[in-house]
Amino acid sequence: QVQLVESGGGLVQPGGSLRLSCAASGSSISFYRMAWYRQAPGKQRELVASITPYSNTQYSDSVKGRFTISRDNAKNMVYLQMNSLKPEDTAVYYCQRDPMYWGQGTQVTVSS
Repeated sequence: QVQLVESGGGLVQPGGSLRLSCAASGSSISFYRMAWYRQAPGKQRELVASITPYSNTQYSDSVKGRFTISRDNAKNMVYLQMNSLKPEDTAVYYCQRDPMYWGQGTQVTVSS
């Protein structure tokens, strides 16, 4: 049974930083593309960043240059470093493993 558990969300002021973590269990992440998605109230879930088994990364235009996705296969962990946060980054952030495994989400709120 694959499980993904996100942590690290919270309330942060504009311009601040947060680091999200995703702990995977039940299966090694080594061979899978991993991704972070987010969903803001009233909006569809959107892809934020992804990382291939070879650590090739992709980012949405809205976070490029501010967010960094990384993985530690030995620890079965995926991370999302978020810098220069903006109020529009407020959302529930989800960890995802191909083909269709999801975590429960962690809330990120950017507000003064």
